[in-house]
Amino acid sequence: MNYRKFGNTELLVSEIGFGAWGIGGPAMVGNTAIGWGNVNDETSIQALKKSFDLGINFYDTADFYGFGHSEELIGRVFANRDDVIIASKVGHRVENNNIVLDYTKKHILKSCEESLKRLQRNHIDYYQLHSAKLEHLQNGECIEAMEQLKRTGKIRYWGISLNTFNPYPEAEFLINKNLSDGFQLVLNIINQRAIKLIGDAEKKGYGVIARIPLQFGLLTGKFNKNTKFEKNDHRYFRLPPEFLAQLIDTLESVWTLTDKYGISKTSLALSFILNHSGVSTVIPGIKTPEQAEMNTQQLVKISEDDMKVLYQLFEKKFNSLVDRMV
Repeated sequence: MNYRKFGNTELLVSEIGFGAWGIGGPAMVGNTAIGWGNVNDETSIQALKKSFDLGINFYDTADFYGFGHSEELIGRVFANRDDVIIASKVGHRVENNNIVLDYTKKHILKSCEESLKRLQRNHIDYYQLHSAKLEHLQNGECIEAMEQLKRTGKIRYWGISLNTFNPYPEAEFLINKNLSDGFQLVLNIINQRAIKLIGDAEKKGYGVIARIPLQFGLLTGKFNKNTKFEKNDHRYFRLPPEFLAQLIDTLESVWTLTDKYGISKTSLALSFILNHSGVSTVIPGIKTPEQAEMNTQQLVKISEDDMKVLYQLFEKKFNSLVDRMV
């Protein structure tokens, strides 16, 4: 495992991190799935342990993943250990069967204490505003809360998990005011909209976490046109059959590179992201020990010419499809 410095912080993070949304298990808000379907807690625990054995030291979760269950599992495995780096998020809650974005100081301070209890830690290494909007940042209350948590030692560093489709307004606001320590953003072969931001962040000393690197599993190549998702899996509404079929057809032009480099589709997807020096860590979702092994193998340097091919595919084919991935 290779390690990279997280921006200007003291954190040295594994290039491959552990995305812990999936181990939160099935969770519903009204009729809307916000999880990845059924999981087995013992398998999740084995996945966490196997990942650590493979050199993964960065674990990204949120208080909303399984309504705290993801944090609880991480706490059971890594309670009070200083050789793992834990990132979590705050800002979502449920009210009257609806998801509410809450970036009030009161909610953030209270939620941080609750996350610390579930994680069985006295501090969170990197705490993130979970998809906060520009208006929340301009209000300033959430920034005041994060700075207070940092001063009091409840968190070491803080940042924001950015919008999937247009990450720039919130990031530019924080960069211009020299606030926060890092950004979490979407980057993968299908969604490359944050490429310029990654370069800007690197120049300014911000750490970058790349999420959804396998685009809901599409970039593992494990789906076919007959794949069906259960209703308690968020992909049930994000990847309806007709759209899934279109994406599978469009991806055919990508997979010729797996033969060229002699690697799996998963390895190609992760290698594409790690070819960007501004990325500190990539967090594929890991639910089993087997997935932990799969996500840490065959990472390669992709040639400049082949990277250009993937950039061009995004501009010509994928960019127009991104907004449909609600």
